[in-house]
Amino acid sequence: MPSFNIPKKSLIVAAKEYIAITLGLIIYAFGWAFFLLPYKLVSGGTAGIGAIIEYATGFPMQYTYFLINIILLGIAVKELGIKFCLKTIYAVFTLTFFLGVMKDLLDKYQFNALNILGEGATFEACIIGAGFCGLGIAMNFINNGSTGGTDIIAAIINKYRDISLGRVIMYIDIATVLSCSIVLGSDEIAKVFYGLITLLISSTMLDYVVNSNRRLVQFLIFSKKYDEISHYITKEMHRGVTLLNGIGYYTKEDTKVIVTMMRGNESNEMFRIIHEIDPNAFISQTRVSGVYGAGFDKIKVKK
Repeated sequence: MPSFNIPKKSLIVAAKEYIAITLGLIIYAFGWAFFLLPYKLVSGGTAGIGAIIEYATGFPMQYTYFLINIILLGIAVKELGIKFCLKTIYAVFTLTFFLGVMKDLLDKYQFNALNILGEGATFEACIIGAGFCGLGIAMNFINNGSTGGTDIIAAIINKYRDISLGRVIMYIDIATVLSCSIVLGSDEIAKVFYGLITLLISSTMLDYVVNSNRRLVQFLIFSKKYDEISHYITKEMHRGVTLLNGIGYYTKEDTKVIVTMMRGNESNEMFRIIHEIDPNAFISQTRVSGVYGAGFDKIKVKK
């Protein structure tokens, strides 16, 4: 194999991923601290369990969230890989910090949805808060991170089964929401219905954002430096490459056409590396409805 001077994935790209994860965690924490907690609304996941315990005992939700996730991180290491685990560890510690800081800050200045919208705006707070939470979780998933908890379980199931992330999380979290009627008592039964609405909205937002970002694309690349570009795609991006023989009609010259498939969120890196290797390359990008095989979705059929 010839030696090529191929640029590696820059620290700037990795930094952007962590910045996006951090922003998602801030959005998620804001959704809880500003909208859900003031109205004592519940949701799923370890954050939802922490909220229920806080309503019942006063024990801060962020500590319950942290303790449960320490256990679940052991599963993430084995099933989802070290890269996913590292970002999940970062997310768990960071979200614990932001939940605590944001709660204290908003309580100190009495700045939350309850004081602004009033006691009669529970439904509005439920909808908006759920939207913020769903967006925050989605921003973590599309950057190969996680907020922990049921996100870890959902990611593992999604790895082996053709079930959307939002749907898996919704199924698992329904049990958490229903449990609030036992912990909080029959007087708080309305919280169950608000909690189910929160789950529906947050999972819908999650699916919308993640599926929009994880679309599949096909590249046709025409370049005299096809060998260098193909080497990078296979060795650095770990995607398959097929070379097609072609003839330029006008020039009558033989040429090679690179054909490769990848996810939409990998397109920026693809364009970046092609531009660095061969700024004169001709590129065609097409969206495809599905790609099945090694590195993509498994062909799943009922026997």
